[in-house]
Amino acid sequence: MSLNNKVLIVEDESPAAVVTDTTRRPGDPKMKTKGTDSRRITWAFYLLLALAAVSVAAIFLAPTRQLVGASAVVLMLVLMFMKLPIAFSLIIPGVVGLFSLSGFRAMENIMTGTPFSATASWSLSVLPMFILMGMLLASSGITTRVYEAARLWTGWLPGGLAIGTNIAGAGLAAVSGSTIGNAYALGRVGVPEMLRAGYDRRLAVGSVTAAGLPGQVIPPSTFLIIVAGITGVSVGPQLIAGIVPGVAMVVLFCLTILLLAIMWPSMIGRGKKASTKSAAAAASSQVTATWGERIRSLGGVWPILVLFVGIFGLMFGGVLTATEAGASGAFIAVLLTWFFRRKEKPFKFILKGAVETVSSVGGIFFVLIGAHVLTQLIAVTRIGTAFSDWIVSLGLERVGFLLVVMGVYLVLGMFMDPLAILLLTIPILQPTLVSLDINLLWFGVFAVLMGELAIITPPVGVLTFIMHGLVQDPAVNLGHKITLKDVFQSVGLFMPAILVLVTLMIFFPETVTWLPSLMVD
Repeated sequence: MSLNNKVLIVEDESPAAVVTDTTRRPGDPKMKTKGTDSRRITWAFYLLLALAAVSVAAIFLAPTRQLVGASAVVLMLVLMFMKLPIAFSLIIPGVVGLFSLSGFRAMENIMTGTPFSATASWSLSVLPMFILMGMLLASSGITTRVYEAARLWTGWLPGGLAIGTNIAGAGLAAVSGSTIGNAYALGRVGVPEMLRAGYDRRLAVGSVTAAGLPGQVIPPSTFLIIVAGITGVSVGPQLIAGIVPGVAMVVLFCLTILLLAIMWPSMIGRGKKASTKSAAAAASSQVTATWGERIRSLGGVWPILVLFVGIFGLMFGGVLTATEAGASGAFIAVLLTWFFRRKEKPFKFILKGAVETVSSVGGIFFVLIGAHVLTQLIAVTRIGTAFSDWIVSLGLERVGFLLVVMGVYLVLGMFMDPLAILLLTIPILQPTLVSLDINLLWFGVFAVLMGELAIITPPVGVLTFIMHGLVQDPAVNLGHKITLKDVFQSVGLFMPAILVLVTLMIFFPETVTWLPSLMVD
């Protein structure tokens, strides 16, 4: 997948991009070399460099272990703001902090053992399997077939095209586990289709952006697997725990679209306030499909049904472990790619998927090594324990604490990518979670869901910048001017639905833990 002739590997979640991607984000203003902007950039860089130097000095001069750990966290944040790859932003503060506290020999022992201990885990062997499955199915051309089927089944509803886009997003999430990949693929198909039908540009862009968000919640999810590796929760139940919240997210998005279409019909090109041109476009694009056409459309999406029901059903029933389920899914994906691309040199697509999988898995493991190094520093400095004691001293109960964490995640999401947020917060919060008897399985889904919210939260909101870059393509915007302000307004239409879902999860945690509790061991 490419954007502006540059390889786009999910910067917020694609493991490979976390380590290797140094390109400008789509939609970011080009960096000037002269004038005021150049001076601002230079001063910003020097300011961050000075903060990094102060943080390093504080690590060596801090009188207590807790202050050493806090200084290391500050250094990590500064390095991330300097756009250093996440893996290095984690490793450097961890190494410097461990050296300051324990000397060279202890640091050397940790650095020689951590790469193996962080990655040589049977539970992590599921990662390459699910990533390969997603890569291969994405290259099999399934996106268009899924969107067409969803459009035929929901096109008769008010806002049916946008609703169908979200249902298609849920289908793609069930096989790809990529938020940005799904949103980008659906955007190329869905945005021009909705604009052609007279939809308001904000609803068109917002519904596509929302359609990608279940990508890391509905299994298979790279983030859920990584969170399970950090917290020590079994991967299988952690993946299954994402199903109910992921489906609930899609339902809430569809209800949001339906409500908007009913209350403000002009947003879908209907009603008295709709322009004559929009009304004509809406009337001409009204989807009228027979039941035969709808049923035949399912023939193009059967791989998703087979993979999701078969693979995760067998894992849920205890027939397959998570790794075995991933291996089965990858094998089936190879066969499906061969079948769908049998006239187009299928081995080329399979080889491309395998190469991209190796790159992505390597990136993930590099990030995990950095996370383990920083986690060891946090354990040595007892930041997590100190934070837990502070929370207990405030007298916060489970709900109050989670509402505070929810606010913290929203603020962090304004400046950091979701993977960085997860790797930073979970090791610090874990002792508190245990002391407040918060289910780690539940918190894994909660944290990933808040991370998904982070990728649409301004001013960083990497998904919003990617969507803005996408809709500048004349083939996508069909001559409509869509600004970055429009994109931010579009995601604002759907943020309340996510906040409602998270609030329901906090007050009714069994919505997450119920399905995993039924799994056969």
